[in-house]
Amino acid sequence: MEVVALAASRAVPGTDVYGGLAESLSRARVSLADGDVVVISSKYVACAEGRMIEPGGVVPTEAGRGLSGRYGMDPRTAEVVHRESDAVLGGMQGLLMAESGGIIAPNAGIDGSNSGGMMVLYPEYPYLAAEQIRRRIFLKTGARVGVILADSRMMPARVGTAGVAVACAGMDPVHDARGEPDLDGRPLRVTFRAVADSIATAANHGMGEGAESRPFAVVRGSGARMTGRRVLPSEAAVRPESCIYVRGLAS
Repeated sequence: MEVVALAASRAVPGTDVYGGLAESLSRARVSLADGDVVVISSKYVACAEGRMIEPGGVVPTEAGRGLSGRYGMDPRTAEVVHRESDAVLGGMQGLLMAESGGIIAPNAGIDGSNSGGMMVLYPEYPYLAAEQIRRRIFLKTGARVGVILADSRMMPARVGTAGVAVACAGMDPVHDARGEPDLDGRPLRVTFRAVADSIATAANHGMGEGAESRPFAVVRGSGARMTGRRVLPSEAAVRPESCIYVRGLAS
């Protein structure tokens, strides 16, 4: 599998995401082919959508102030997490653990790095954004590719971050390996391979998270299964009450 990370300028509200991708591909002399997976920073898409909040303009509600007092954090940050998350599951000193769009992350994935002091949210409709980019790639190039909007995430009891697919389009996000034989010929009983998350992690390593300014990557030879159907968020996520970590730690 090959990962080609592509440099680009920062996205600002109104940036044409496909236009930025096309320019980066041209500059790197990379052409897309059937079966490629295009990975795009979810933050790049969010900034292009204007999904940024100036902290000074946030007025905390009673709920935000309550979370702030309980977990010892800035009430403006607590308020934005409360607004943007589907559920606040708990927290610790200085942060909230929240679920947003099927992803459980500190502060619901809201990020303040590389954003000029603004709070960057997830794209408003990430699966729709990924699908629109996929279709535009096909119309412009004829290539049948997968598209992943990727972010970084922390793994339980592990040091550092890995990648996560906030959304994807044009590919099966998960491979159901149940029934396939293991090395001893016995059928696998519970294995689902998180294909989109695995590709996001590989791409995230090449794209970087600091000053690299590489918001795009082309992943070639991944073996991901391409599809023309609309991919649904429920294909890659489970509700918190079904998550083994949430259930295990709550018992």
